[in-house]
Amino acid sequence: MKKDLLVSSIIIILLYPTLSSFIFSDRPNLNQKIFINQVEKKFGIPIDEFEIETAKVKNNQTLFDILSKFDVPFATIDCIAKKAKPVFDVRKIRSGHELTFFRTKDSANAIAYMVYEPSPSSYVVFNFHDSCSVSLKEVSVNIIEKTASAQITSSLWNAMVENNLNPELSNQLSEIYAWTIDFFGLQKGDEFKFIYQEVWTTGKDSKMIALGKIKAAWFKNEGKEIYAIPFEQDSVTSFFDQEGNSLRRAFLKAPLQFSRISSRFTSSRFHPVLKIFRPHYGVDYAAAVGTPIHTVGDGTVVEIGNGGGGGRVIKIRHNSVYTTGYMHLSAFAKEIKKGKHVAQGDIIGYVGQSGLATGPHLDFRFWKNGSPVDPAKVEAPHVDPIKDSNKQKFNKSRDEFIKALNNTVKPIV
Repeated sequence: MKKDLLVSSIIIILLYPTLSSFIFSDRPNLNQKIFINQVEKKFGIPIDEFEIETAKVKNNQTLFDILSKFDVPFATIDCIAKKAKPVFDVRKIRSGHELTFFRTKDSANAIAYMVYEPSPSSYVVFNFHDSCSVSLKEVSVNIIEKTASAQITSSLWNAMVENNLNPELSNQLSEIYAWTIDFFGLQKGDEFKFIYQEVWTTGKDSKMIALGKIKAAWFKNEGKEIYAIPFEQDSVTSFFDQEGNSLRRAFLKAPLQFSRISSRFTSSRFHPVLKIFRPHYGVDYAAAVGTPIHTVGDGTVVEIGNGGGGGRVIKIRHNSVYTTGYMHLSAFAKEIKKGKHVAQGDIIGYVGQSGLATGPHLDFRFWKNGSPVDPAKVEAPHVDPIKDSNKQKFNKSRDEFIKALNNTVKPIV
């Protein structure tokens, strides 16, 4: 038996090279596979096979203008345009957007591919190399969450810039707190912190391509601390304070973004044009001509036209108690007319200098039961707080966000 085992072992050893070749003949060459994966690509195209040029679309350039400069035949351009129709409308090629050309390394130096980037997260590949084809591809991205904090020295915008934050975040933050904080009345020393998102491409050349949303925030204004906690209720996601009250209110705090108050509500003001003292029952917001004006609440346009000294005027009745007025406009928004229903935040007109005005501004007015009141002192009620049935879920989410916000690095005083 031992002799038979020894013979069998010798036969297996002698036949191993042949057997292993047969058994593993279908396996890929692992070294070759690794080499293939290491080929550097751009937009999925191997870059070592082509010469690459980049450019930006010029004003009024069309697909034909771009390709004809590279001696691409008209028949090929026509074919590409037709193949693109279900994928991308070539008429939507816009000036300033990136173009990348892949040209062959032979004597013809012809265009094999052209890539157009309609947005930071997508690109269109025009293929002249293998066939006449067009494909739209999405860039793989990662959503990264970050935290930030800052202190007000002069304005919200400047606070962002001074702390190396994207100034566009000031727009988001002001929209979140538009109903609860008067951003024209910020004080030096007010502070805020928030959690926000950035969108980054994946891969070796990862870069930020877009600013995401602010997820949650905290703002200290005039000594009052207000959290902004996101929560979905009735299929709509809104921001709520730490008590579960909606940050949305019946009225916005101001009808403009990022201007300054040049005159406040008073019973006696020296009129700069008439040169007499008389009441000024409104708040003047100095802003550039053409700055959009937003209605501070839902309502119906009850007056629109030329109001004499008030210039172009719009009045909106919000309910049986409140009415607002907007004066000295340069123009009215399209489709705004008497009887038109408007929703809070809708653009109704644009800042101007019509009527008795020494400079471009908006004279904003509030009436309560027909009597003028100071717009800065109107306390509007909250919109739908967290329902009792949602409180447990909200409280859990709130505590998690507050913990994350409290871990944000505080600004240096």
